[in-house]
Amino acid sequence: MTFVAVAGTFDTKAEELTYIAERLRDAGVNVRTIDLSTGSGPRGKTDVSAAQVADHHPDGAAAVMKNTDRGAAIAAMARAFEAYVRQADWIGGMIGAGGSGGTALVAPAMRALAIGLPKVLVSTVASGNVAGYIGASDINMVYSVADIQGINRISSRILGNAAHAMAGMMQHAAGLPGEDQRPAVGLTMFGVTTHSVSRIAQALAPDRDAIVFHATGTGGQSMEHLVDAGMIGAVIDLTTTEVADMLVGGIFPATDDRMGAVIRKKVPYVGSCGALDMVNFGPRDTVPRAFEGRLFHVHNPQVTLMRTSPEENRSFGEWIAGRLNRMAGPVRFLIPEGGVSALDAPGQPFHDPEADAALFDAIEAHVQLSDARRVIRVPHNINTSEFADVAFSEFHSIAGGL
Repeated sequence: MTFVAVAGTFDTKAEELTYIAERLRDAGVNVRTIDLSTGSGPRGKTDVSAAQVADHHPDGAAAVMKNTDRGAAIAAMARAFEAYVRQADWIGGMIGAGGSGGTALVAPAMRALAIGLPKVLVSTVASGNVAGYIGASDINMVYSVADIQGINRISSRILGNAAHAMAGMMQHAAGLPGEDQRPAVGLTMFGVTTHSVSRIAQALAPDRDAIVFHATGTGGQSMEHLVDAGMIGAVIDLTTTEVADMLVGGIFPATDDRMGAVIRKKVPYVGSCGALDMVNFGPRDTVPRAFEGRLFHVHNPQVTLMRTSPEENRSFGEWIAGRLNRMAGPVRFLIPEGGVSALDAPGQPFHDPEADAALFDAIEAHVQLSDARRVIRVPHNINTSEFADVAFSEFHSIAGGL
């Protein structure tokens, strides 16, 4: 039997968390409450005590419960709670509520739960930038509107809605389609690589579950999170543009662990240079002054693209080559000689053979070639059917039997 975990600081939020638990029980959902309090004050009765959670800290419960610095104690409890949920096989869903501290306590544990497991977090900070809390997970954050302090005409509706949303997710999970039995493949895509990636996804469909990720920084992180979790067994990473934003300072950056899951899991990997001709910024008037005089293309009112220089492309190639060299699984990296995006084709605004050559030459100069790790030049633009067909063929050659 699985339960919904209602988690939070029961020394300060017992009334609100208990209200959530009661609404879930009224809806027929099994519930267990978890206390994450780090203070010494009185707390409400829970199924799992704060001390039980704290015991899962790698340095023992004292690292949490005897820490007199509030911020450090919260960080330690968050670490303990994440370790707790990783071994708690009874958790079928999780809901929490709190302010900035309570959100920081619950979010890491929610991120540690499997993708698809229901997660709802009611928070006073949910109307701002929540990327740091959600990461690459599927947490549903609900803005509390009023502070989470007592049950009133506002909080009762917000907390009740969150509880009923969780109840619906739990009760209707059985009505969802069964898990696809085809092996899963992760693909990365941007608008300027859509034609090619879509064609590959269609070609994969009879035998593979093609899961496409938008290469906006978190897209790449989400894909690799699923690779690490064993839910994706091969990668077609045509759109590595997040590397450009990371190294130049765009708004859709990778982390320095980009391709790390492929390295760790040794899964088959087909990669390319998709959209490395651009760095993404916000509205045109937000582009840093350091880039005055560069070539820009306004993609939409919220996104401005900047054409990358030969020097920047050289750095991209060297960074990518370093990651490819650490991959122990089969690797095919494709160089699109006709351009790295739909905007980098003859007659298009970002067409720049010199910048492309710097990228391609850096990759070829630094990749350590072997039977398993190959760099292949393809005489087509990346966003063409011809390139897509080569990518699919190379993928089939290294992963067709898996």
